[in-house]
This record gives sequence, structure tokens and C-alpha cells, in this order.
Amino acid sequence: MCSGGLFDVEKKESRLKECEAQTFQDTFWNDPKKAKEVLKEVHLLKAQMEGWRLAVEAVSDSEVLLDLSIEAGDESTLKEAGERLQSAEGAVAALEFQKMLSGPQDADGAFLQINAGAGGTESCDWADILLRMYLRFCERKGYKTQIIDFTEGDGAGYRSVTVAVEGSYAYGYLKAENGVHRLVRISPFDANKRRHTSFASVFVYPDIEEEIDIEVNEADLRIDTYRAGGAGGQKVNKTDSAVRMTHMPSGIVVQCQNERSQHQNKAMAMKMLKARLFEREMEKKRAEQAIVEANKKDIAWGSQIRSYVLHPYQMVKDHRTNHETGNSQAVLDGNLDEFIRQYLLTVKG
Repeated sequence: MCSGGLFDVEKKESRLKECEAQTFQDTFWNDPKKAKEVLKEVHLLKAQMEGWRLAVEAVSDSEVLLDLSIEAGDESTLKEAGERLQSAEGAVAALEFQKMLSGPQDADGAFLQINAGAGGTESCDWADILLRMYLRFCERKGYKTQIIDFTEGDGAGYRSVTVAVEGSYAYGYLKAENGVHRLVRISPFDANKRRHTSFASVFVYPDIEEEIDIEVNEADLRIDTYRAGGAGGQKVNKTDSAVRMTHMPSGIVVQCQNERSQHQNKAMAMKMLKARLFEREMEKKRAEQAIVEANKKDIAWGSQIRSYVLHPYQMVKDHRTNHETGNSQAVLDGNLDEFIRQYLLTVKG
């Protein structure tokens, strides 16, 4: 680990000082949009520097402990040195991730949408399983999540569900999940205990800053209101507070029903719409345009990016990178880091 290699310490320290100096200027808040961008960069740079500090500290500690174990012939100290070295490897891996996440929106939050494919209850349940997997992944990363729209399946799970994810690099990580996901298992909904194959699609787009210069003409919008769904009882909203917003020129449709009032749902829907429109424009300008669009295939056989096999054997395999593991339960519990890392390596390569 050295400056200019994996992590350019001097360059980042210099940039951090430059940004922090701007925050102390009397005119800093004259341009609120620029001020928020600077504060966001300060937050990211501090997080990166802290990651570097932890990595260096872990390496230094492991070297000291290793010397002590050799001098004293102490197995327990040698074991502790190994543990600290593993911590260093983990910190370095996190820095490698950050280096790969250098896209213009990678550091942003994200909206994640899951849609069940053909297959009725089984596919809806698969969408629910994927939702749990991503919520667990976000929990591991310390991200804040909020289900902002959903359509329940018939009998189980979801026909569709949208989640807002708040946290640094949420989009950078989750964009690797764009595409169709395939499940093979003995269906709990089949009385004859037969093996079923189910599909669900995942679409991720960045949660751009509200101040981004995306103009939406009110005349181009069709706004429908409806009664929010729920599990019954007190959770059912008795008024038409849910909002469905259709942008006529692009055909983009967004929905929100999680907030308490129609006004709040409309504001969230507008935020989602602007994010979708911004992402569409960015796709036209990026050389990697196909990364998102090419993955938006039919939710059916042959188009999947990843397969999750639970019967007759245990395996999760990503068909884009050929990375696989036999520990399918760990993956479904949100352990996606290696799959995402392999994807980012493939894209960057």
C-alpha cells in the first residue's frame, strides 16, 4: 500500500484540506447546490481516509504482534497477529471497492425495484426473498432503507416492490444487481413437492440530488391517486394518498404509497422521476450505456444474470463473471460482496 497506488493518500489529503477550507469561507452558502456538493465530498473523503487509517493501523499492529510472538514463542500472540492481518486485508478490500466505484453517480444513494416474473405465487415469493436479501445486504453496509411502493402478490410475496436506499456508494454497489435473477427449488406452494424455476428482475438507478438540473414540465405529467395498500386494519389508508406519476414523453411511471400524505408521496414520486430521467440522460452519454439497458431483458429463461439453485444441490452462480459459491444461504442472507466485486472487476477490465 503506497501513495499513488491503491490509495493516493497525499492527493486525497490535499483535496480534503481544500474542501474543508471552502466550508469556512463567508460566501460558502451563497450557492447552496455547490455547498452541498462540497460537504458531500468532504464526507466521502473523510470516510476514505478513515478506511486507509484502519488498514495501515492493522498492518502495523500485526507486524508488532508477529515480532513479539517470534521473540516469546507465544502461539496466542501469533494467532492475534494473524487476526489483525485479516482485518488489514478486509480494510484493503474495502479500499479496492472504493477505487472501482468511480462512476459519476456511484457514491449516491439508490432506488432498487424488484419485479416478479411469470410463475404466479412462486415468482412473487421469489421477489420477496430477493427483497429480504437486499435489505440484509444494506443492513450489513449500514445503509438506511425504506419500502416506498409495492404491489402484493396473490397469496405470498410481491408482484413488485421499490426500495429507497440511503448511504454512501449504495448505487455503486447495487448497480451490479441489474438484471434477471433465477431461482430453482422445491416449491413450498406445490402440494406434489415438485421442483420449480422462478424469475424476478432487479432494476437499480441512482438517487440523484434534488438540486440536479432536471426540468419536468407539469403538462407532461399524468398524476393518478389511489388508496395505499396494506396488511389490513390500521395499516390501510382510508384516503387516496398513494400517487402514480406518468411522464408522458418518456413513458416512465413511478409510484409511491409509503408516506402519510398525498403531498409527501407526490414529492417522493417526483424525486424518483427526476432520478429516472437523469439516469436515462447519463446512459446516452456513457460509454457503458449497455450496462443497465442490456440487462433489462425479458424476465424468463436464458436472460438471467444469476442463478440461485437450492435443489437438487446448493449453488449460486453469476453468469456474467462465472463466480459461484455453494453457500447459497449466506448469499440469500445478504453476503453479496464477492459477487459485486467480481462484477466490478469484469466491468473495469
